[in-house]
Amino acid sequence: MDRDGVINQVIIKEGKPYSPRRLSEFRLTDGIKGVLDHLKEAGFLLIVVTNQPDISRGLITRGKLDAIHDLIKNELPVDDIVVCPHDDVDECNCRKPKPGMIVDSARKWGIDIGNSFIIGDTWKDMGAGEKAGCTTILLDASYNQDVKGDYRIQYISEALKIIKCY
Repeated sequence: MDRDGVINQVIIKEGKPYSPRRLSEFRLTDGIKGVLDHLKEAGFLLIVVTNQPDISRGLITRGKLDAIHDLIKNELPVDDIVVCPHDDVDECNCRKPKPGMIVDSARKWGIDIGNSFIIGDTWKDMGAGEKAGCTTILLDASYNQDVKGDYRIQYISEALKIIKCY
């Protein structure tokens, strides 16, 4: 799953979503812990794949990012957090919408991508999931009304119905 907009709330500026850059700005999404607890109990591996170009842009240090990820690991039952620290100009293979983080995680954890899901809130998340070959679940937001996924949900808890019934 994606981090910003799924695991945690984004910061909206002029209608666009931004990542929190300080621990004091970081807020978990309502209901995320319960959803992830259910998925974990059902036997799913929970991998976070997140673009964090603010590292490349010098807007957040790796130490501050690690502090945010430590909080996630302490609060939620995630198995791994995979970060792309690059910006678009770097043309790396890991930055979503490229599927690199998903494919690498599948290889590392022995995951069958075809029987996997990505939950995200942007076209980049949906693009990466589609290119990797997994089912895409788009979490509805004011800034993604033109984005398409295999499923669109209004609340994170709705993902449980899709994943368990799939």
